Amino acid sequence: MESVKRPLSPHLQVYKPQLTSILSITHRGTGVFLSLGALLLTCWLVGLTAGEEVFNNLQLHVSAWYGKISLAAFIFSFYFHLTNGVRHLFWDAGKGLEIKTVYITGYTCIAMSIILSMTTLYFGYST
Repeated sequence: MESVKRPLSPHLQVYKPQLTSILSITHRGTGVFLSLGALLLTCWLVGLTAGEEVFNNLQLHVSAWYGKISLAAFIFSFYFHLTNGVRHLFWDAGKGLEIKTVYITGYTCIAMSIILSMTTLYFGYST
């Protein structure tokens, strides 16, 4: 009898991503991105104290297209991580664990992150 070689666990090729898994991965990714953003914020604050020339050099990078995209991604990461973290706090308390509620709060988390990010960017760039 010939044995069939099968994978021992599900692989990404056969796994259908669900909202819960996508949000979980995104939550972890935004956490890493926030850590990197905190380092850049620290560099910016050190540049502020280092003198006008250093600060102006850093401001050139922040005001460039890639700096604006990074800032927008940092702001979105902050709001997504915040709203999804609140969602997890409710889960830790045993609330909202029904599948319908999980999907509603997941979509709400995404919507609120986008709305809050757009509002912050609007008021940040309009002044």
